[in-house]
Amino acid sequence: MYDVTVNTPSISGTVGSLDFNFNPGPLVTQAASLQILSFTSDGTLVNCAANIQGFCPTGDVSGTLPGTLTFDNGSGFNDYFDDFTFGTTISFDVSLYGPALSAPDGVSTSGSTFAFSMFSDAAGTIPVLTSDTTNGFAFTVDVNLDGTTAATNFSSQTNVQPASSAVPEPSSFVLLGIAIFLLGAMRLFRRCR
Repeated sequence: MYDVTVNTPSISGTVGSLDFNFNPGPLVTQAASLQILSFTSDGTLVNCAANIQGFCPTGDVSGTLPGTLTFDNGSGFNDYFDDFTFGTTISFDVSLYGPALSAPDGVSTSGSTFAFSMFSDAAGTIPVLTSDTTNGFAFTVDVNLDGTTAATNFSSQTNVQPASSAVPEPSSFVLLGIAIFLLGAMRLFRRCR
């Protein structure tokens, strides 16, 4: 899971577009999935169905922003492209899962790549806030053959961080409670002897 925040005040008011894609590599690629969660922005999304370019979604993609987008890498091109009027910030979470991450097969010869891009035009031809002028990526996340992931950031306005797991699972509290109870019981037993 990655937390993403993009500072966009320098292009606030620009009518452009956002592009999310998750694609397999060119060779044998193990199944993987990805979700875009918790999308928020003070910018304005165009309803995907009203997108004049007709690009939204393409391939193994379901959902619409600001709700959950779900991608699979089952086809060669999986893309969600939507017109967008930029505000001052964009944030969302990227959740990767599936066999390629949980149980790498050792047979695949290509990983998969998630990419996020921003454009200052609705056609998606003029990338903004990126040093990657060839592909226009703000950042990418690669799913490696060993099940690990690696993020590459091409934008100084984009912050991509692995999600912190600072909130313990409920089962952790139960285990902690049992440990405290056992320590207390042991002390009481020693005093009574």
